[in-house]
Amino acid sequence: MSDTITNFGKVGVLFGGRSAERDVSIMSGTGVLQALKSRGIDAHGFDPAERSLAELAAENFDCVFIALHGRYGEDGSLQGALEQLGIPYTGSGVMASAVGMDKITTKKIWKIDEIPTPDYVSIDKTTDLDEVLVALGLPLIVKPPLEGSTIGITRVNEAAQLRTAVELAAGFDEVVLAEEFVTGREFTVAVLGQGATARALPIVEIVAPEGN
Repeated sequence: MSDTITNFGKVGVLFGGRSAERDVSIMSGTGVLQALKSRGIDAHGFDPAERSLAELAAENFDCVFIALHGRYGEDGSLQGALEQLGIPYTGSGVMASAVGMDKITTKKIWKIDEIPTPDYVSIDKTTDLDEVLVALGLPLIVKPPLEGSTIGITRVNEAAQLRTAVELAAGFDEVVLAEEFVTGREFTVAVLGQGATARALPIVEIVAPEGN
């Protein structure tokens, strides 16, 4: 076994949590935990929904793998706590996590920097939904901007579906994101490291089980 593997020390795998994506997190976190243990790494599961930050600090983890999804796991709040505790963690830092989790803020930044992105409208209780249809056309996508894993998301194909889609998304976030529907394939490329030492992992295509 290489030194790279044995030098991780005591590793905490954070999964579960309090977000709407808890079940997804438990599934992926359990897989990560099993994979680490299979390589002989001293890995331990930790669920922030069931245990406190004080208990996290008391575990004396040398580093943690964040397998939490959604709020309190990907939005910068956990990252900030880990920074305060001095525990190294996987993934992006506080600011990148906070911005990346907020899809409306992300799109505003992309627009400012002229990065191509589908047109969008932020919807609240005062928004005229007919104007949304005029601005974006059909079909369109409605989603909670602070959730992931397709939670609360609807593809709106007909005007009559829009209000129900907004009400569903509003059950998760006070402000709802509607955006132009784009047909195409979805790919993910994970990057390990940063700067000159960064390397891209193999390309993964994500295929929705119920179509585009």
